[in-house]
Amino acid sequence: MATDTQIRIGVMGCADIARKVSRAINLAPNATIAAVASRSLEKAKSFATANNYPESTKIHGSYESILDDPEIDALYVPLPTSLHVEWAIKAAEKGKHILLEKPVAMNVSEFDKIVVACEANGVQVMDGTMWVHNPRTALLKEFLSDSERFGQLKTVQSCFSFAGDEEFLKNDIRVKPGLDGLGALGDAGWYTIRATLLANNFELPKTVTAFPGAVLNEAGVILSCGASLSWEDGRTATIYCSFLANLTMEITAIGTKGTLRVHDFIIPYKESEASFTTSTKAWFNDLVTAWVSPPSEHTVKTELPQEACMVREFARLVGEIKNNGAKPDGYWPSISRKTQLVVDAVKESVDKNYQQISLSGR
Repeated sequence: MATDTQIRIGVMGCADIARKVSRAINLAPNATIAAVASRSLEKAKSFATANNYPESTKIHGSYESILDDPEIDALYVPLPTSLHVEWAIKAAEKGKHILLEKPVAMNVSEFDKIVVACEANGVQVMDGTMWVHNPRTALLKEFLSDSERFGQLKTVQSCFSFAGDEEFLKNDIRVKPGLDGLGALGDAGWYTIRATLLANNFELPKTVTAFPGAVLNEAGVILSCGASLSWEDGRTATIYCSFLANLTMEITAIGTKGTLRVHDFIIPYKESEASFTTSTKAWFNDLVTAWVSPPSEHTVKTELPQEACMVREFARLVGEIKNNGAKPDGYWPSISRKTQLVVDAVKESVDKNYQQISLSGR
């Protein structure tokens, strides 16, 4: 049963990812699924049944209808990226807080319009990047900011790839220019860019240059690409994202005194725990045949899956605004915007034959 302390969330669209987030809303102690909408009533009904929605869930046969529902505090929006700007603005104008699937928009100017609407209507917007809410991520940040164990960051490498099958590469919305036209860059690349920015304390790079050899499909959507990023003080990063290579999701961050490695940063190998390895002041033995101080592994247990941690944090922020008159937290839209800016720069570099793109002043 929903209580006064629970934030009532409507699910706007029945995409595959909405199955996972619906479960997360059910698991989050301070949120409940209040409604679901699809463009057809039948689809919304069958989705609600298939995903064990509470019997009290309202079923809406249009997106307009869920926006007008007075018994909804917030909306989870897993619509195709090309529809985000239209529906997120409409949601904000109706006073609904927004948990927006990533990438947040087709480009940063679209996202800026969403942010303006959210600010004007006092609503929270947060993107659906789940892994940053895993308890492990707080410990990663702690290690990266430790001047004794890690020192100063020098370089980050991050990759996320998975091998889409023939059906995926032909029909998935992530390969369609009119739907999720940013392809592998917007989907997989979003995570690698977020990881890189997180390691750099969300300081934007000075320049972004895509690597030659990006693979595009016949419709011009990126299926695979990589890029290098560089900062004023000489820090560097590389990212790689692909729908054409084996499932891999890694972060390696190297500092003057330490190294951080994460092998499953987006979706942990196990839902209930997540590991990472660190090494500090590593060196060899006298004969240089072995390491004296090999890396150590750290494991973090979590009672709630990371996506439920995300919903819990989103609902907490919404509750603060709704019940205590708090202002929306600007941190979340600011890191969404920075991630989108780098996505845009990689795409621009690919489009301009791998030219270096400057982010100064953006």
